[in-house]
Amino acid sequence: MSDKFDREQVRSFWEKQAVAHGDSPSASWSDHRVIEKEIDEITARLEDGNSVLDVGCANGFSSIQYAARRKIHLRGVDYVGEMIEQARARAERYSHELEGSVSFEAGDITGLNDPDGNYDKVIVTRVIINLGNWERQLVGLREAIRVLKPGGTLLLSEATVQGWTRLNQFRREWNLPEISMPPFNNYLDQDRVIDSVSAELTLRELVDFSSTYYVGTRVLKPLLIESLGAQIDVADAGMEWNRWFAALPAWGDYGVQRLFVFDKR
Repeated sequence: MSDKFDREQVRSFWEKQAVAHGDSPSASWSDHRVIEKEIDEITARLEDGNSVLDVGCANGFSSIQYAARRKIHLRGVDYVGEMIEQARARAERYSHELEGSVSFEAGDITGLNDPDGNYDKVIVTRVIINLGNWERQLVGLREAIRVLKPGGTLLLSEATVQGWTRLNQFRREWNLPEISMPPFNNYLDQDRVIDSVSAELTLRELVDFSSTYYVGTRVLKPLLIESLGAQIDVADAGMEWNRWFAALPAWGDYGVQRLFVFDKR
């Protein structure tokens, strides 16, 4: 029997996350350092005046920062109603800090409520990995492409099998146990993704922005804790250790989370 969640279990998981974490970035991921690095990478590829669709906006933590740094018109969608409620409340609290405009509504990437070619940029953040099998993942990718203008950019930030495998190879060399793929995720084969969209999209960049951070926090940190026999939570992203590694440039190919930058023909 598969240990993966089915569709309803995945939705239930994220509904519980929304209720448990409110407006914290932990509603979408407990490691807020990676989210912050992701925000920096995506923001660098947004331009003033862009119309932007942010799919998988969760509670709006990232969306609001995009609109605070760029004069963009952003629409955020998420399929969890509780996330959208938090996102709308966040937008009201931070309205005075926005350079651009934001709106939020419930939506599903497998059936977006938008006309063809509607956006300059489409951001998809840790959404495709939650869709289960490859067939549904491909439907989600096709929808993101459909609503993108010709010449527009798809910013796809997802966990990859390649990064996960490479990181676990590093860990095995030091007798650390493998990091399991969460039951609510199905990581993407980056080569399969690139090939599947090649008729419509050109890959401009594949950014392994989290590689150094993963080595520091998923290899060096647990080894140090083990060698010292210290009572430290290895998953505590609030530590200075994590902050320091998050500030370092990205080297290598050990990051599970990677950013695909595609241009639509």
